[in-house]
Amino acid sequence: MRIPRIYQPGSLASGAVVELSDGAANHLTRVLRLPAGAALTLFNGEGGEYTATLHEVGKRSATATVGEFSAREVESPLAITLAQGIARGERMDYAIQKATELGVVRVVPVITERCNVRLSDERWEKKLQHWQAVAISACEQCGRNRIPVIEHPLLLQTWLAQDSNDLRLTLDPQAGGGIAAIAETPSQASLLVGPEGGLSEIELKSAQHAGYRGIQLGPRVLRTETAGITALAVLQARWGDL
Repeated sequence: MRIPRIYQPGSLASGAVVELSDGAANHLTRVLRLPAGAALTLFNGEGGEYTATLHEVGKRSATATVGEFSAREVESPLAITLAQGIARGERMDYAIQKATELGVVRVVPVITERCNVRLSDERWEKKLQHWQAVAISACEQCGRNRIPVIEHPLLLQTWLAQDSNDLRLTLDPQAGGGIAAIAETPSQASLLVGPEGGLSEIELKSAQHAGYRGIQLGPRVLRTETAGITALAVLQARWGDL
């Protein structure tokens, strides 16, 4: 059986006994039905990971004993920021989950002209917490020890004005070429993906004025959640670790 990986925020030290979160305790003891003494892996998002064992198992709680530290990392040499046009419901969750698995270091949810999600500040905060939880769960599954930053949603123009990554790309079905046509070797890259319905002509021109290059992903029109992960996979295959 694969050893479960659990995100445990805060300081970790060998020999310490830590109380696991309610969600982690429920997953380990009620879903996986692991007994005291079962092997775990703990990480806090700051790099590296610890071996651990379940220490005490209660009805609604669990503790773990922290073991040896390992500096193991699986981060890509290409630091990618995904600027994702906010999509509805599970499509946005899927985009963040798969982007995390594909190694992005940051996700910026951007509010665009065709974005159909309009929320109050309070609901945006709850949505942000939900998206961060999606990224954490993806890190637990895929073996990453560093959690990508999920930024607070920004207006597209605000993001364009502050982005300074080496390579800036945006998906444009009308673009003349793809990623293969790019000659340089970047260490940082931004990928801008529109929401359902894509980016408007004005938004595409604004992105170009901000230094973004338009790229296309072949003759077929992909959904927003498919287009982003496809482009990320190509970027990682070209300059990353795929």
